[in-house]
This record gives sequence, structure tokens and C-alpha cells, in this order.
Amino acid sequence: MHSNDTSAEYLHDGAPAAGSERRTRVVVAITAVMMLVELGAGAWTHSLALTADGWHMATHAGALGLAAFAYWYARRHGAADRFTFGTARVLALAGYSNAMVLLVIAAVMAYSAIDRFFHPETVQFVEACAIAVLGLVVNLVSAFLLGDHDEGEDSKHHQDHNLKAAAAHVAADALTSVLAICGLLAARYLGWQAADPFAAMVGSAVIAVWAIGLCRQSGAQLLDANADPTKVNALRTCIESMGDAKVVDIHLWRISARAQGCIVALKTSEPLPLADYRAAVRAIVSVEHLTIQVEQCSHVVS
Repeated sequence: MHSNDTSAEYLHDGAPAAGSERRTRVVVAITAVMMLVELGAGAWTHSLALTADGWHMATHAGALGLAAFAYWYARRHGAADRFTFGTARVLALAGYSNAMVLLVIAAVMAYSAIDRFFHPETVQFVEACAIAVLGLVVNLVSAFLLGDHDEGEDSKHHQDHNLKAAAAHVAADALTSVLAICGLLAARYLGWQAADPFAAMVGSAVIAVWAIGLCRQSGAQLLDANADPTKVNALRTCIESMGDAKVVDIHLWRISARAQGCIVALKTSEPLPLADYRAAVRAIVSVEHLTIQVEQCSHVVS
């Protein structure tokens, strides 16, 4: 017996809520403009802290830009038969490539900060701090736009985890803006000239940490890494408690940020209805693409 159950609308013909896509595009536009303002102002005022915050804003704009592209691409090509599990890998591949670029940017920012320790420059603190405050306001507005807005009854059952992750990243951007402001104020009013490049170094570290996390997450999806080993063991235990079933092969992987796939192959002398096995799997994990293969044998060795 064999069951190939593809029940997730998201994989083939569904798309995230229109409100999520619209709000994401708005935030991308806002942050892209703010990124250019901060980078330009950082060069003008010679503030590395402000420049670092601008590059961190670029990571935010890039991540949200990828999400906006994924929304568009999923809507345009979601029903295409050539994509076995939909178009989620587009976001993963772009995210991994973007993370590589961000690591280079973080290294350049750290090098510039170290060089500034030995070759200090005069910083226009008032102008730089004003721009940094504006960046903080933009981050707070973006966080509000990407917040948990109710978009109808369906949103209660199909939450957009990509949007929630983006909102969490905006919150991190806000903290980086606060760091830039503190560095500028410390240098201006306390005479700690090293505070500005030190804040830039911390900002570059934040970019690097976020980029490494993105590499791990997107790389795991690209390589079909096991979504959750503890869940796999729970699935095996549950299925093997059903009669004399013996699991001979099992895979649980993440297809996208919201969807998981699962393949289970088992042997048993007395097969149960396929619906029973599907129900047992879904009682433990949320699976959008589920394949169950049952081989009937005269005797199963435990």
C-alpha cells in the first residue's frame, strides 16, 4: 500500500496573505531609503557607528526584499508542475547567497573600525546622531508594520512565520540603532572617541552573527536537513506501537519556513488503514507533504 498525501495549499497553489506581501513591500521601500541615507550620512559625518548601522539596515532590507520576491515568485509560479515542492528553495538559495555577501561586509566594517582606532577622524556628532535617531524611528515603524496583524479567520490557521522572523530582525535593527546613538553620544559628551569605532565593531559582529544564522537555516533547507531528530524518534516510536509495524525508513525535512515533508516506509504482517498511519504522524508533527509506504510481510522481526 502506498499513500502520497499532499494537502498543503501553500506548496502548489496557495500564497501568503496579501496583507503580508503588501506590508513587506512597504517596509522594503522605507528601509532601502533609510539605508542609503545612513550610509551617505555616515560617509559625510565620518561616523563608523552610523555606517555600521546603515549596513545593518541593508541586511534588513535585503532579507525583506527576498521575502517580497518570494511572495511574488510563489504567486506567479506556485502552480507550476516543474517545482516538486513549490518555490520555497528560491528564498533559501537567495538567502544563502545574501548571507555570504553580508559576512564580507561585516569583515570590511570590522577592519575599518580597527583602522579608525589607530587613525581617528573628526566626527560631526550632531548630524550623525540625528540620522541615527531617524534610523531608530524607521526601525520602530517597520516593526509595527510587520507586527501580528489579524487578516481574517484564515490567518489564525496559516501564520506567516517568515513575516514574524522579519519582525524579530527589525527589532534587532532597532537595538543596533540604539547602539550607534550611544556610541555617538559617548564620544561627543564624555570624550570617549573610541566609542564610535567600538560601536561599529559591535555592529559588524551583529551583522556577522545574523549572517551565520541565515547560512545555517537556508543551508539546512537546501540540503534537506532533518527538521527535528526528536520528532523523528517520536514518529518511529508511535508507528512501531501500532501492531507489529517496523519502520524501515523515515525522513522529516523542512520544505520551507512554514512547510514540512515526511516520508515513512514500514513493514507489517497486518497492515492498518492508511488513514490510521497518517493520523498518527500528524498527531506528532505538522506535515504538509506526507508519503507513507506500507509493505505487507508474513512475519516482521522486532
